Amino acid sequence: MSTSPGHPALARRLGTLDAAVIGVGSMVGAGVFVAFAPAAALAGPRLPLALLLAAVVAWCNASSTAQLAAVHPASGGAYLYANRQLGPWPGFVAGWGFVTGKTASAAAMALTFGLYTAELTGADDAGARLLAVAAVLGLTAVNLGGVTRTARLTQLLVLPVLVVLLAVAVLLFAGTGPAAGGASGAGPGGWVGAAWDGTAWGVLPAAGTLFFAFAGYARVATMGEEVRDPARTIPRAVLGALAFTLLLYGLLGLGLLRFLGVDRLAASTAPLLAVVRDAGWAAGPATAGAVVVTAAAALATLGALLALVAGISRTALAMARERDLPGPLSAVSRRHRVPWAAELAVAGLVVVLVLVGDVRTVIGFSSFGVLVYYALANLSALTLAQRPRWAPRAVNALGLTGCLVLAFTLPWQSVVTMLVVFAVGLAGRALVLARRR
Repeated sequence: MSTSPGHPALARRLGTLDAAVIGVGSMVGAGVFVAFAPAAALAGPRLPLALLLAAVVAWCNASSTAQLAAVHPASGGAYLYANRQLGPWPGFVAGWGFVTGKTASAAAMALTFGLYTAELTGADDAGARLLAVAAVLGLTAVNLGGVTRTARLTQLLVLPVLVVLLAVAVLLFAGTGPAAGGASGAGPGGWVGAAWDGTAWGVLPAAGTLFFAFAGYARVATMGEEVRDPARTIPRAVLGALAFTLLLYGLLGLGLLRFLGVDRLAASTAPLLAVVRDAGWAAGPATAGAVVVTAAAALATLGALLALVAGISRTALAMARERDLPGPLSAVSRRHRVPWAAELAVAGLVVVLVLVGDVRTVIGFSSFGVLVYYALANLSALTLAQRPRWAPRAVNALGLTGCLVLAFTLPWQSVVTMLVVFAVGLAGRALVLARRR
């Protein structure tokens, strides 16, 4: 991947703390507020096992990504790594899976922000979508101002969210909820379903669903061209951010099962909101407890969306440099050294999806695309001749196997939809290459 005068390099401005915060901000987003309920519906009382499985796969993926990013410290993530280690076609599959899956995921983040903010403001569905569009445009403007601004705003957004989530985690283990004979609750996040009647096989699709909540730790790698001392900074930031988030998600997952029980958690549309209501923190949507959790959810989705749009644009930049996407997307601003054309293109696509999409339909779709992306990252890491002690080939092989198993045990609708998207991308690339000849 060239960063010659024809392809200006981005500026290296991110230190370890900045990079780690971007990683945490990418993970602690909409996923932690919405993914536990559908995962509980699939895995039932085995939700902790599904969470552990997702965590193991995520850790293997993070290790492989950290290895590769230290060797190839440029923008593009697994698209770059697969291109250099495996060849242009695997690289294209990785990049296409990331850009398409994560663009849909960004729309889901924006819609989640709009829906939570609408609950605070009383806006209707159209108002929620307008709020989501405003969020996309505003965060794109921040990203266009330079990667340092992206890191600083991510810190401001993620810190209050972490405080709220840790407070809820304490409540989950200190309080008494309906699963232990407490209040039954009502309203958003309330009881709307019957007893869980799934099977043990639900652990696999549940782990794939929970992967949606983890898929953000490698955002730093997609921005590798903007990290100082990448050989040291990227592994520390990626693995540190993931370790912190694993601990937080483990507390929340176990606590939600304890407090709400399997059936109520599986049936809830907003489980964290149900928790504060059952604990007596909130008797209605306008009371303090509900407002705090709702505001935290809105801030979390903003933080994740901010880092996500930045990551997608960097992968689009790398693909444009190699002519796997239109060449004009490789433009980099001279003043702020950011990929402004790719940023604007990604923002435009996200806005379109926000206006026509549904937040619930994209979790599996996004998970499949990103799992394929990380499968290729693990396969790329397997080909490295030199490797650190903490990442033997067995870790890469386990990550590769885990990604493929989780991807193809997701709900069939998600698998089929994303396979069609991959087919369209591959056919388009073949057609373009044929015309170039």
